[in-house]
Amino acid sequence: MKKTEVKLVPLKDEDREQFIKDNQWAFKYGATEEFGMRDDHFEEDDQIISRDTIEQSIDLADAYRIDHEGKNVGGVIVSVDEDRGDLEILFVNPDVHSKGIGYAAWCEVERMYPNVKVWETITPYFETRNIHFYVNRCGFHIVEFFNSHHPDPKDPDTEEEMIDDQFPDGMFRFEKVMKQ
Repeated sequence: MKKTEVKLVPLKDEDREQFIKDNQWAFKYGATEEFGMRDDHFEEDDQIISRDTIEQSIDLADAYRIDHEGKNVGGVIVSVDEDRGDLEILFVNPDVHSKGIGYAAWCEVERMYPNVKVWETITPYFETRNIHFYVNRCGFHIVEFFNSHHPDPKDPDTEEEMIDDQFPDGMFRFEKVMKQ
């Protein structure tokens, strides 16, 4: 099987709006795939992930477009603090799912940040596609389950999200310890 190749291109200001729309579309697609049109896990304006959440991530971290064969097919946002990295957001446009693009993008992130010893990310309980991707493809391990009985101590909004039913059944926290 041919290895999928991608480039991570730093997000340009003029591409910011499309990046946000593509991100929201990808997350909404995943939720409607799982729940159908009855899904109600929205942050705002029928979006799984709010514009504010995406903009904060872009502003506080490193944002990249995923380029595959000259086309923007997704995005990734990472923040790094010394030897710890946080995968804030990774999305692939649904029309190119299952082509190895997400995995290739993740491999590129690891290559770009060789000093990171531990990567962390979270995903909602219902995103089985993400859980499979992080655990079975990328080598992450589930290390914590945030829910109404165990809110994320680093995120004061988590308890509120549990209460307001956006993610009533919780979020998984993943870690990947890099081989040195």
